[in-house]
Amino acid sequence: MSKPKHPRLLEETEAQAIVSNLRVSPRKLNLVAGMIRNLPASQAVATLTFSKRRIAGAVRKALESAIANAENNHQLDVDRLVVTRAEVGRSIVMRRFHARGRGKAARVEKWFSHLKIVVAERRDEPVQKAA
Repeated sequence: MSKPKHPRLLEETEAQAIVSNLRVSPRKLNLVAGMIRNLPASQAVATLTFSKRRIAGAVRKALESAIANAENNHQLDVDRLVVTRAEVGRSIVMRRFHARGRGKAARVEKWFSHLKIVVAERRDEPVQKAA
């Protein structure tokens, strides 16, 4: 006897990649995730490649994983993929201390984040011509 199969939460035209415990605060990660939301996948990869932010490399790796999942696991067309969701969540917080003057201590919080990237195959809609 085994457990029943877990139902798929995504549409048939979607694929995802999840990264847990990235060593960056959720606020900073959300700035990078906001740069790629609603962009075509190829343009999002190019944006992350040339971003100056430190965490952009890890986000690009997660995006490439989502693209590979779409291509290999769900047989989606890579050229028509769009980043539909880039969700950022809180993870653990490491608490350290920083020695201060007169024998006091200050708390230092080192935040971690979760990242979920969902890519979907864009449907081809007829383009409206301007009159």
